[in-house]
Amino acid sequence: MTSDSDQAQTIVRQAGELNAGSSGLDQGVSPGSAAESNVSDNVTDAKDAGSGAGNGVEARRRLKRPEMVRPFDHERVARAVRELLIGIGEDPDREGLRKTPDRVARAYQEAVEGLGRDPAEVLTTVFDEGHDEMVLVRDIDFSSLCEHHLVVFAGKAHVAYIPNEKGQITGLSKLARLVDLYARRPQVQERLTSQVADALVDVLDPRGVMVVVEAEHLCMSMRGVRKPGATTVTSAVRGQFLSPATRSEGMSLIIRGR
Repeated sequence: MTSDSDQAQTIVRQAGELNAGSSGLDQGVSPGSAAESNVSDNVTDAKDAGSGAGNGVEARRRLKRPEMVRPFDHERVARAVRELLIGIGEDPDREGLRKTPDRVARAYQEAVEGLGRDPAEVLTTVFDEGHDEMVLVRDIDFSSLCEHHLVVFAGKAHVAYIPNEKGQITGLSKLARLVDLYARRPQVQERLTSQVADALVDVLDPRGVMVVVEAEHLCMSMRGVRKPGATTVTSAVRGQFLSPATRSEGMSLIIRGR
């Protein structure tokens, strides 16, 4: 067993090693050196929001590539549903419930089919149109699975972007597919909104992106506070949409006609 004095010596030794490493780094970068110049250039680029949507935002929030996930295990999910039915006091072998575990497993497989998929898969179509104005697809219906209670939240997404410096646009249906890709997994609305925006920045390199999501959550409607009809609205803005005038124009187009 390690004594208190041994532990104290270890902590002091580790602290000394960290200080030595920090000192070595300080000695390796002198004022006016190329390394210091690169750091300064990076900071300048991060503060410049005048061109691509990634500037400023890209430095602090880049799209995470999808992690590997296990294949969907239909039999395991079905067994878990059967146990759930037993746990709530039901008879999984009665007529109405006999095939329920299999049905629920198939439903969940569809509900989480976006897991592990790369957004580049759906943003493959790009057209060189020289377009430099806003593109908006609004009222994209979606449904997702709240990861806190595994019940549905559903609503509409509105996706707008300003094409990149080359004026390249993507297929309109691709924006809807991108929303579905991130909605089809255990999710929270705030993350869903940001993921759609960051995927557009990462793949299309537009000058600006705005995503607004409106949804009703069954975890608020059917349980707990029980407030059916309450709507949650989230937004994510990148690049030129950080400008109040551009953001206002986008929002006015979203709410027009309501």
